Amino acid sequence: MDEIKFEDFAKLDLRVATIKNAEEIPEADKLYKLTIDVGELGERTICAGIKQHYKKEDLIGKQIIIVANLAPRKMKGIESQGMLLAASSENHEEVVLLMPEREIKEGSCVS
Repeated sequence: MDEIKFEDFAKLDLRVATIKNAEEIPEADKLYKLTIDVGELGERTICAGIKQHYKKEDLIGKQIIIVANLAPRKMKGIESQGMLLAASSENHEEVVLLMPEREIKEGSCVS
């Protein structure tokens, strides 16, 4: 990967969000439609390719880290308004969500 400058990293708005709902997306093997609460930024919908690694009922109530200022993108006909952060093994067989160590207010900045 190319090296970036601090100014490039500073453009990212990383926030804490709580997953309020997780839904199946018809004909999507990898994606869930998540409704998340980002505090003062409001509720948002994001599509996340974590279906093979998490049961939807296990996601509800989890706090995650998102890129809040990512331009919206249509995925399977749904406008995804951000991206959650996850770590994966080299072959993507193991995927884990990045989460705060303990609960914190939705919308809190990550730096």
